[in-house]
Amino acid sequence: MEWVLAEALLSQSRDPRVLLGALCRGEASAERVETLCFLLQRLEDEEARGGGGRGAGALPEAAREVAAGYLVPLLRGLRGRPAGGSDPGPPARHRRRVLRAAGAALRSCARLAGGSQLAAALAEEALRDLLAGGPAPGAEAAVEVLAAVGPCLRPREDGPLLERVAQAALALALAADGDGGEAGPAEDAAALAAGRLLPALGQCGGAALRAVWDGLGAAGAPPGPGRVGPRLLVLSVLAERLLPEPGADRDPRTREEGPDARRCWRFWRTVQAGLAQAQDALTRKRARYLLQRAVEVSAELGARCACGPQEGNGPSLFWWSEKKKDELLKFWENYILIMETLEGNQIHVIKPVLPKLNSLFEYAVSEENGNWLFHPSWHMCIYKRMFESENKILTKEGVLHFLELYETKVLPFSPEFSEFIIGPLMDALSESSLYSRSPGQLIGSGSPLGLKLQKFLVTYISLLPEEIKSSFLLKCIQKMSSRHWCAIPILFLSKALANVPRCKALGIEALLALRDVLQCTMITHQILLRGAAQCYLLQTAMNLVDVEKVSLSDISTFLMCLRQEESLGRGTSLWTELCDWLRVNENCFRRASDCSCVGLPETSSLNAYVKNLVQEYMKSPALETGENCFMPDWFEAKLVAMMVLLAVDVEGMKSQYSEKRRTQNVLRIFLDPLLESLMKLGTNAYMPLLKTDRCLQLLVKLLHTCMLKGSSTQDDEVSTLLQNFVMSTAESISEFILRRLTMNELSSVSDLDRCHLYLTVLTELINLHSKVGWKRGNPIWRVISPLKNASIRHLQEMDHGQEPTLGTQVQRVISMAALATVCEATDRTPEVQLGSLEAGPTERFLSALPLNHTLQKPHAEEESSLCEESSSSQGWGKIVAQYLHDQWVCLSFLLKKYHTLIPTSEGEVLEPILPAVQMPVRTLQAALEALTVLPSDQVLPVFHCMKILVPKLLTSSESLCVESFDMAWKIISALSNTQLIFWSNLKAFVQFVFDTKVLTTAAKIKGQAYFKIKEIMYKIIEMSAIKTGVFNTLISYCCKSWIVSASNVSQVSLSTAKNYSELVLEACIFGTVFRRDQRLIQDVQTYIENLGHDCAANTVIENTKREDHYVRICAVKFLCLLDGSNMSHKLFVEDLAIKLLDKDELVSKSRTRYYVNSQQHRVKNRIWQALLVIFPRFDQNFLNRIIDKIFHAGFINNQASIKYFIEWIIILILHKFPQFLSKFWDCFSYGEENLKTSICTFLSVLSHLDIITQNVPEKKPILKQAFIIVLQWCFSHNFSIRLYALVALKKIWSMCKTWHVEEFDALTSVIESSLSQVENMPGAGNAKKNWQRIQEHFFFETFHPLKDYCLETIFYILPRLSGLVEDEWIAIGKFTRFTDIPLDSGFQWYLSPTQLCERKPGDWAQQDIGSNSGEADDQSEWTDVQKKIIPWKNNVPDLDLELVFQDRVAKLGKSISRLIVVASLIDKPTNLGGLCRTCEVFGASALTVGSLQCTRDKQFQCLSVSAEQWLPLVEVRPPQLIDFLQQKKAEGYTVIGVEQTARSVDLTQYSFPERSLLLLGNEREGIPANLIQQLDVCVEIPQQGIIRSLNVHVSGALLIWEYTRQQLLKHGDTES
Repeated sequence: MEWVLAEALLSQSRDPRVLLGALCRGEASAERVETLCFLLQRLEDEEARGGGGRGAGALPEAAREVAAGYLVPLLRGLRGRPAGGSDPGPPARHRRRVLRAAGAALRSCARLAGGSQLAAALAEEALRDLLAGGPAPGAEAAVEVLAAVGPCLRPREDGPLLERVAQAALALALAADGDGGEAGPAEDAAALAAGRLLPALGQCGGAALRAVWDGLGAAGAPPGPGRVGPRLLVLSVLAERLLPEPGADRDPRTREEGPDARRCWRFWRTVQAGLAQAQDALTRKRARYLLQRAVEVSAELGARCACGPQEGNGPSLFWWSEKKKDELLKFWENYILIMETLEGNQIHVIKPVLPKLNSLFEYAVSEENGNWLFHPSWHMCIYKRMFESENKILTKEGVLHFLELYETKVLPFSPEFSEFIIGPLMDALSESSLYSRSPGQLIGSGSPLGLKLQKFLVTYISLLPEEIKSSFLLKCIQKMSSRHWCAIPILFLSKALANVPRCKALGIEALLALRDVLQCTMITHQILLRGAAQCYLLQTAMNLVDVEKVSLSDISTFLMCLRQEESLGRGTSLWTELCDWLRVNENCFRRASDCSCVGLPETSSLNAYVKNLVQEYMKSPALETGENCFMPDWFEAKLVAMMVLLAVDVEGMKSQYSEKRRTQNVLRIFLDPLLESLMKLGTNAYMPLLKTDRCLQLLVKLLHTCMLKGSSTQDDEVSTLLQNFVMSTAESISEFILRRLTMNELSSVSDLDRCHLYLTVLTELINLHSKVGWKRGNPIWRVISPLKNASIRHLQEMDHGQEPTLGTQVQRVISMAALATVCEATDRTPEVQLGSLEAGPTERFLSALPLNHTLQKPHAEEESSLCEESSSSQGWGKIVAQYLHDQWVCLSFLLKKYHTLIPTSEGEVLEPILPAVQMPVRTLQAALEALTVLPSDQVLPVFHCMKILVPKLLTSSESLCVESFDMAWKIISALSNTQLIFWSNLKAFVQFVFDTKVLTTAAKIKGQAYFKIKEIMYKIIEMSAIKTGVFNTLISYCCKSWIVSASNVSQVSLSTAKNYSELVLEACIFGTVFRRDQRLIQDVQTYIENLGHDCAANTVIENTKREDHYVRICAVKFLCLLDGSNMSHKLFVEDLAIKLLDKDELVSKSRTRYYVNSQQHRVKNRIWQALLVIFPRFDQNFLNRIIDKIFHAGFINNQASIKYFIEWIIILILHKFPQFLSKFWDCFSYGEENLKTSICTFLSVLSHLDIITQNVPEKKPILKQAFIIVLQWCFSHNFSIRLYALVALKKIWSMCKTWHVEEFDALTSVIESSLSQVENMPGAGNAKKNWQRIQEHFFFETFHPLKDYCLETIFYILPRLSGLVEDEWIAIGKFTRFTDIPLDSGFQWYLSPTQLCERKPGDWAQQDIGSNSGEADDQSEWTDVQKKIIPWKNNVPDLDLELVFQDRVAKLGKSISRLIVVASLIDKPTNLGGLCRTCEVFGASALTVGSLQCTRDKQFQCLSVSAEQWLPLVEVRPPQLIDFLQQKKAEGYTVIGVEQTARSVDLTQYSFPERSLLLLGNEREGIPANLIQQLDVCVEIPQQGIIRSLNVHVSGALLIWEYTRQQLLKHGDTES
């Protein structure tokens, strides 16, 4: 139409200057400028054909006038306007239309003007504007001008100008944001430079192309991931010049002179960066396009080509040889297929392609010499792409595939491989979710990825050259220390390193790196995983450290980074392994020239080193700052103690077959300096203070470290010797402590730390004497009384109202701490008790102390010293808190000792001897006040006091007790995130709130306390959903206290417990559905626990049994201990059973349909498990009350596991009480419609009729009734019901024959022939298979309702066989390991005696595995791959395409839009047929297809339903698309692509122009990279799901409709 318009205008005037002048006047609208462009192009066309009759001589001058007088000023004006933002709305689109039309008009003017002067002048001016760095709109206009006039410049004469233009264009293109981010004006200008200007300059060849190529190569190293996009964009638009198409009609000399990108390593590194690291799909597509084109060029040229590596002598990054053409093509075809398939990001599509990756390695390694033929970095690109996928399943598959490489093949060493392992692989391994179990794998069996990682590292490191091994391991360990790892990845990495075979590979630098890794493990909260990782890191050090490169002091410093309470405990297998390692290597360690960490000269012998270590430690410090110096750090004492005990145990290994006295001598030699100093403590008053501190610190650390873990201390000779040595110094130590604590020698804040040290030593000495047998008159016994009396005296003297000083206040704190220590020791060791039970002066003094009395700060002149010592304490508040804490410790001791004197109300004692004891209300009020004052880590003794007071006061002062419950719960709930002190406080809280006496009293009076306790109970259960283990503390304490009470006063105890049966109910059904990360942590913890003593962390760290399973285990074991003959027990069980059935009914009503393994399924499953456990306690009377509810549960549509439990309990009821059979028969009389979901349940019960009738003397009536019922269900229209009925019939009929039921003799032939027909069913269809399966199902073939009635079947075997998730399987070992509740007398009842435990699940539920549907490729080689096809062999012939859409539309007489849909890239006839129909329905102007032959295809015709007869179809083959799109652009069309790119516009936000051309991509590959450059805009459809792509017909239909909808709205607005 545009050409017709131009011809019509020219026919009206012989002088084109008039027409041009007319068009150049008026407003510069897009339509005016486009019309001017069409007119100039028509004139240019006539000029080219030699038809210049219309003012031909005046045309050049007219063209120059149009350019200089109209177009250039117009473009200048556009440069100053805003671009309109990134959203291509109407203002921005209008401006771009004007820009494009003006640029095209300028090109025509330059050609009409003759010569290149005008083009050169315009280019110079535009280049100046571009280099001036003005606003982005100006740059965009300048680029448009340069793109228009660039092809008009002469390569030789204008070479320098072309070179400068090329350099500026490249700089602008490379400045764009490469991998995402919103497109702005600057990015638009950069995209325009890359998409339009650079291709135009590339056609000029010569200087311009060389300038671009040199600019790309001058940047040095390949760009990072964020900058690779612009480079690949430039390379792809110039691909035809940099990788010339063989056979094209061009001068071969030009091709030889031009650059060949294939020979440049920078080009290939950029392509690899795009393949592996680019964040957006478009950049990766460009990289694949370049690789494909390079391979195609190489194959057609056939010439030898090689690109050397950047460094080293490895294989070329790219090479070609005609001799290896077939192998090379095969390799690159597979490679590109894999990279394209990875774009799908869907594991079911990608997994079939992974075997191709194995073939890549086979091609890549030479069979002759075993060297790499292809550079291994290409393989690493594939793995990097998989590792960085947003689909974690794909990432895991990639990691597993890489770790399996060395299982089947041995690859030659490559530095790239090692760098890849230390870099991308370890980065990928840091993701915890990768270590999850495989489907069907048992809990605790270990992570498949973790095990493969271990095997891979062991194999790979063993194959490394010796000179490489050390550096690789060092880098690997340094990588582990360079980031914060989660607990699970660091654990499995450490375990893998620990299993590397012994070798001397690591030196001091690696040991320091291992120490840093140890520090990384400390940040995790999972103590067991943390401890296990420490164990493996120590084993790594022992296996890999070259002892000749490290000293003993290096080793000892490294060992200090381990936490002995988590890993390196004495007596563990790890400690023994370390001792053995030291024994073997003790004379091989490097002798350090410098001094060690504690200042002693290094020696090679372990004994000499330790002896010197102790001697240096015991030396008096060089500098002391008087009596107020700070206490030394504990680090050195801990180090010396550990090394002493290691050396002694090493010596014990040497002499285990010789005399034992040697160990004693060695220990004596080591400790002589210490013992000598300790013996002088009591008599040498002038011993330096720091030396005494260090002696006592070492003593404490020796005693703590010496304690064996996991074995009996009776067999430990070292521990006994150490105790004897310490006991020999006890008198001296105790006298020293007494003097220091009572003689006013401690007077500064720093002395409070010394006081704590002294009291710790005193406590240890008391424990030692208690262990060997307490004797009155021993040194400690002689010290306790003076210490107590002196402390009381100090406290009394300071109550006289004197002005407090720092010294007096410190002494007051020390005295109270000493009294608290004495009270705790007396409570723990009754032998320490000095007096009778009568209240003496000490008890009266403590009881009369003012509670919560706050210590005043010292007066002003003392404040300076307090400030100076602030480094050793956290201020006066901490000191006061400790003082109050110690006061409540003493009070707790008093209340416990004199609990019988506590009255139940305040007014019972008129003149109390012990006020704090005999005035409990006041004391409890003070306790509440203390809770508001004390920090959370100091409230434990207050809770202990409340435990004693609350039961006494609950009746008389209920509101005060409720207030104490509230206050204590607030503290507990606030502590829920504080791991260190939470559990001890929670335990104390539970003990006082849920004390048996409290529960009994509260239930009796049914007041506020009763409901407050229940409220707290449910809050604890609620907290357990967030913090695992909270409910465990509550249920364990309650069940234990009820059991203990039940053994004493059974009638009272469980009648009280009945009031709180909700607690046991909630425990029976407790268990949350964990998040995936929580379940993973629990799985790995179970795996570590299953390692047993092989992992020392299991020995050292106490199993707290805080898993959710232990809540149910505790409740079940408690229920197992109840006695059905005991009335209180019986009532408790019956009440619980009713509540369980009510709960089941409530859950069923809350959701009528629920899914397998959902929370509803699990709760119902647990309910029926609990009912099965307590079933033996049911009697007939109680069953009469609940039997209807049980049968009713059978009518509900339940999951399989619940059906089995209901069927089982019905069988047990009928077996034990056959009188309920009449009610059971009634269940079959509800009619088939009501029974359709439940009849199979009752038929399954009848399949065990032999068990039911065991106790029935007259079986024939029951058999008759069962036979009649089952027979009618054998004719049900439902196939499943018939199967179940046949199973029951087979059982009943066999019983009938056994018991000779004569009434059925007439039916014998019919029944037996029917059963025989079923058994011998012909064929292999589903009916026969299902009959075989149901007979082999565990419930009918193996399960015995009586013999299998045990905990193992209920909680482990049946859940496993019925398809429940592994979280619901409770192994029987957990019941025995949970020792809080004792085993009942019938422990054998726990275990299954039958073969049911050997059965495998899924016999009946298993479904046939059908064949995978999908379209297969013609080549059998690709039948398992969804292959993507990219057209990269197409030439573009010069065709003049002229479409006559409107003419045909006019003949059809229908309304038409200006939308062209281009489907030339689509292959499948079904998609083309559907698009044809959609385009016709919505009135598209035309549909272009790759070949009109597709319309003859039956599939096309089936979907198009004759739409091709009413819609213009145009054939545009894929090679012609670039010319076709450029022609449509020139006609004013906006080319829109449907593609997901970093700058795609959301379909809901895009406004379609009237002239829109919609380009649809190929089904598999999408839009090729060389066509993306032609797009004006990319539109993407917003998606919410996981699958990232729609069918191409669906995508096209959505955009066609959206275009139509917008146009209808516009026309509607215009008409209105």
